[in-house]
Amino acid sequence: MAEEDNYTKDGTVDYRGNPANKKKTGTWKACPFILGNECCERLAYYGMSSNLVIYFKTRLNQTSATASKNQSDWSGTCYITPLIGAFVADAYLGRYWTIASFSIIYVFGMTLLTLSASVSGMKPTCEDNGSCHATHTQSTICFLALYLIALGTGGIKPCVSSYGADQFDDDDEAEKKHKSSFFNWFYFSINVGALIASSVLVWIQDNVGWGWGFGIPAVAMAIAVVSFFSGTRRYRNQKPGGSPLTRICQVVVASLRKYRVEVPADKSRLYETPDAESAIKGSRKLDHTDDLRFFDKAAVETETESDHKKGSPDPWRLTSVTQVEELKAIVRLLPIWATGIVFATVYNQMGNMFVLQGQRMDTRVGTSSFHIPPASLGIFDTLSVLFWVPIYDRAIVPFARKLTGNKNGLTQLQRMGIGLFISIFSMISAGVLETVRLRIVKRNNYYDLDEMPMSIFWQVPQYFIIGCAEVFTFIGQLEFFYEQAPDAMRSMSSALSLTTVALGNYLSSLLVTIVTSISTKNGKLGWIPDNLNYGHVNYFFWLLAVMSVLNLAVFMVVARWYTYKKTVETMR
Repeated sequence: MAEEDNYTKDGTVDYRGNPANKKKTGTWKACPFILGNECCERLAYYGMSSNLVIYFKTRLNQTSATASKNQSDWSGTCYITPLIGAFVADAYLGRYWTIASFSIIYVFGMTLLTLSASVSGMKPTCEDNGSCHATHTQSTICFLALYLIALGTGGIKPCVSSYGADQFDDDDEAEKKHKSSFFNWFYFSINVGALIASSVLVWIQDNVGWGWGFGIPAVAMAIAVVSFFSGTRRYRNQKPGGSPLTRICQVVVASLRKYRVEVPADKSRLYETPDAESAIKGSRKLDHTDDLRFFDKAAVETETESDHKKGSPDPWRLTSVTQVEELKAIVRLLPIWATGIVFATVYNQMGNMFVLQGQRMDTRVGTSSFHIPPASLGIFDTLSVLFWVPIYDRAIVPFARKLTGNKNGLTQLQRMGIGLFISIFSMISAGVLETVRLRIVKRNNYYDLDEMPMSIFWQVPQYFIIGCAEVFTFIGQLEFFYEQAPDAMRSMSSALSLTTVALGNYLSSLLVTIVTSISTKNGKLGWIPDNLNYGHVNYFFWLLAVMSVLNLAVFMVVARWYTYKKTVETMR
């Protein structure tokens, strides 16, 4: 019995495929390599993406609306491709090899992007007056590199946070209580990378050159790969459980075939495998829940199916309770998932409308001649996260734990709701600032000034508030989608949570398109012209504030309805 206690009980194995030894693998012994990988990878990603809308405008010669739309579309794709990486990880390769293989694509894309901004013939041609023009081929190479990066990050994003959480045994209370803390420090490491990116790298891009500005992130990505492989012997690995999409389809098909069959009141009459372990590799059995009872029909044994005792049943006609509960768990996540889209749209404005707004403000630092790049204001979002994560982990959680009795202080849903509430004030702050700015422009006829005499540092509150909201919503979302996902679908669930960022980007792009189309009728300049001094971006911020209030109301309704998953037993 003492020897069994040396091994994890959640089915994880070491790099050789043997049961994972608690003393030699996992926990905080393995996490530094994963956190180091994430820090460097995020430095690479944000170092390349933070100033991308400016690159599109100044080097590819795109209009404000086009640059904003292209940035949103690309950024959105970066959060859709995780569905591909997650499927590969959960079904075939496992998280370790998925991260490793997609990292190669990522590095190749970063290298090509660096070449497209630095090699003569591949980079756009710039005149002495600073105006640049990119040929169709040069633009194509740039976007090919960007979408290779989008594919590469698709294998990393959904797996790294889940892989880090895998290092803590779900069935060991001493280890499990550290898992919530891991998600806090995981997000902290993201923002350490983002801090360097939004300060040093953005400055290099604006003042030294885009070749260096993209080359340094490429080197950072190579360092991320080295950091990840360095911890191989210390990692715990979850076995891939086969195609999650196939299992979901089997439940749906079996349920539809038995749409006339009554579900018995006694849940013990529903089919479950007789073995102690689940038939799904790497997954614990799940207990039956009473909602979404239509899908329970898939686990009802009819007379013709009772003969399966001599062999395995046809999974397209009869599925286990655990398989049914897998589908239920994903369906229950969807309403919570949907409420994250509007928050992601608000978050997207930091690399979008906030940057365009900052371009028209005084970018000097005090009375000096040093000009801060507008995209570098994102550093205050990062500093906000770095400020709030330790406070949340070391002060808010212990205080809330005493009040609520919950081991994590707040439930994940409570944490997410608080973040949604806080995010409303970021849009209010941005809207008020733009309203005041436009009044000054009108009063003093500053319309044609590149930078009107109002300090860009007035944008700091809107960035800082979003950073605070992130600590509550994004980290709560990361933990929630990991915890509530079935064991063999955790990468897919993490990818699902990331798609809220993708859809938030696409929603932002759609809103810009709709607003531009409507507001430019009859020859008007519209809300978002090239020169924002003639526009009304404040109206766009008010629109997002109203959407955020409505979204919070919907979240509160669906959170009250949510039913948590229940596992039956341990793997070993």
